Amino acid sequence: MENFTQYLDPAFLVKTLGMFGVVAIIFAESGLFFGFFLPGDSLLFTAGLLASQGYIDFWPLLILCAVAAIAGDSVGYAFGRKVGPKLFAREDSRFFKKAYLERTRIFYERHGKKTIILARFVPIVRTFAPILAGVGQMHYRTFISYNIIGGLGWTIGLLSLGYVLGKTVPNIDRYLLPIIFLIVILSMIPNVVEYIRSRRSPEA
Repeated sequence: MENFTQYLDPAFLVKTLGMFGVVAIIFAESGLFFGFFLPGDSLLFTAGLLASQGYIDFWPLLILCAVAAIAGDSVGYAFGRKVGPKLFAREDSRFFKKAYLERTRIFYERHGKKTIILARFVPIVRTFAPILAGVGQMHYRTFISYNIIGGLGWTIGLLSLGYVLGKTVPNIDRYLLPIIFLIVILSMIPNVVEYIRSRRSPEA
């Protein structure tokens, strides 16, 4: 388990896999239903920070990650549109829980089509939102519009944040782990809020 955790460490992933490894992970986490456990937010931030230190070229990284995020969501949408309701009948496994779909469905009920944008910043929901958009037969022109806005905002925002901090804060690599921990905590807040709301709603 300790070795597996190491493989999900953002700094380890960036330094080991390089730019194309980061791009592949962003693509997988954005639209492949088994990619929900990948560290998208912290990986983007860390990649931006390490780009500021010369490990990766920033602009190609920015462009490719944005394309990967948008393309990943589009693949997820196509998968959901093709599979449809069968996805809800799928049995739980190590890499899939029906609770993830339910969490995303509740998020959709709260935020509607904006979920495609907002979900970019919410782990797990980020992976299943485009799939459920396909299941729900959302018009593709509507989907791709929100997809592009969300994909650009997510990748550019987190990569640029890491890059700027890396350029302006001396020895920021010393604080990388606490910063990543903070990003993970912040990204989980929407999940916690939605969970609390869903627990209270039957009593309302």
